[in-house]
Parts: sequence; C-alpha cells; structure tokens
Amino acid sequence: VQLQASGGGLVQAGESLRLSCAASGTMVAINPMGWYRQAPGKQRELVALIRPSAIINYVDSVKGRFTVSRDNAKNTVYLQMNRLKPEDTAVYYCHVELPINGMDYWGKGTQVTVSS
Repeated sequence: VQLQASGGGLVQAGESLRLSCAASGTMVAINPMGWYRQAPGKQRELVALIRPSAIINYVDSVKGRFTVSRDNAKNTVYLQMNRLKPEDTAVYYCHVELPINGMDYWGKGTQVTVSS
C-alpha cells in the first residue's frame, strides 16, 4: 500500500489549498481514510476522517473551513482547505488503516505554511 500526498504550499491567511492523496495497493472506497497534521513541537492530530460509509469527522478547529472528499474512480482522497489560518501551518499526512488486518499506512507529508 502506498499513499502519495501532494498539494501543499505557502499561502497567505484567508487563502485556500487542496491536498490530494493518491492511493495504490488498496481502495479508498472501502477503507477509512484520514488526514492528519503535525505542527512543530506538537503531536500529530487527526484533521479529517472519511469512512467507507461516507460518514465524515473533523477536528473542531477546521469545521466549516475544511472539506474531505474522495474520488473512487481516481482512488484519491482530497482535503479542501479554505480560509486558512497561520495555526493551520503543519505537515499534513494521509493515512489508512486496513480493517482486514489492522495495519496502517502513512503517506509522506506535504508542508502547508500559512503566513499572516
């Protein structure tokens, strides 16, 4: 299983970015797919989770600004981030835990930097 995250960058506060996570070796449609982030000096936190049932959860700090979605045909999960804030600055990772065996996989992170 491989997860390839992309789409990070440097933006100003209030701007938007869209992160992509292309999966291979598994299907995003049948696994819970998560976006995590880790800021310097902080623990990694779950930002958004989309389940096979399409039930979605967000951390409170991004509700109303971030939207997670998936394209099953492209086997890709997205994180649309609007109205970005400096506190959103972090390395963002996509993640999957396979229900069939409990193993989990991480993509390489993509840096998001929001300047004030």
